[in-house]
Amino acid sequence: MKPPSFEYHVPGDVDEAVGLLAELGEDAKAIAGGQSLVPMLALRLANPEHLVDLRRLDGLRGVEERGGTVRIGAGTTQAAVARSAGVARSVPLMARATPLIGHFQIRNRGTVGGSLAHADAAAEYPAVVLALDAELQAVSPRGTRTIPAAGFFTGLWSTALDEDELLTAIDFPVRRGRSGFAIEEFARRGGDFAIAGAAVALELDDAGRVARCGIGLFGLGSTPLRAPAAEAAATGAALADIDPDELGRTAIGELDAVPADLHASADHRAHVGAVVVARAWRRAAEEAGRRAAEEAGHRAAEEAANG
Repeated sequence: MKPPSFEYHVPGDVDEAVGLLAELGEDAKAIAGGQSLVPMLALRLANPEHLVDLRRLDGLRGVEERGGTVRIGAGTTQAAVARSAGVARSVPLMARATPLIGHFQIRNRGTVGGSLAHADAAAEYPAVVLALDAELQAVSPRGTRTIPAAGFFTGLWSTALDEDELLTAIDFPVRRGRSGFAIEEFARRGGDFAIAGAAVALELDDAGRVARCGIGLFGLGSTPLRAPAAEAAATGAALADIDPDELGRTAIGELDAVPADLHASADHRAHVGAVVVARAWRRAAEEAGRRAAEEAGHRAAEEAANG
């Protein structure tokens, strides 16, 4: 099918883009890489009268570390995230999620902000920002506001962004030291949306107990989700006392409903969901434990050197 007719706008800066969105209201749609919106237009799942193209907005692109925060511009392509040494070092969960997104042609055009604003429940980035407690920056004629990831995804393909707001950047807390990160998903073919997936971020305290953990779920509801009961069960416990399989069952057991579709029944998706949570937890826990052991070894060596 061909997309419906629309009027095309190419603003030169963020202020102009926001002004167009405010002026045109619900009849306008912002387009970045177009990897989600263009197929929706072709299938007539979206029918905007105006498209506001963000490709000339250089200020929306780039990665910048600011003290304890890494800011990724909303217009940064997924391929650029994959190439960024700063992201790999300071936000490794984003770096590890990126190769799972579609194919390299999609990642060359698709943007971080486009994926988040599209809010597909089976996409990787939304679950990652939830697991990491990221903050999303949005601008409108009224100014800039910060939206916590936990309050950003409001429903199927819907977010907390107002019609005249533009997503400009995402701020990620830098988590180093005794931390571990992993993302696991199951899809029928490489590049397909996941039937179920999980992103895990955890940190250990000096005693080797879980000080903080975030478990983001995708493909398991109408929105990307957190698993608060599983997170609460793990927090404060020693890694050796946590059964990853039981944690996976807890994460899935707290869901109100698991969707069924042509790709998987609800029971199958729930079973796979529990498995990928357990796998992601094991990998993240192994990394956190290894880093804790390395840190303890360095500390012991320093103490020995200092006599």
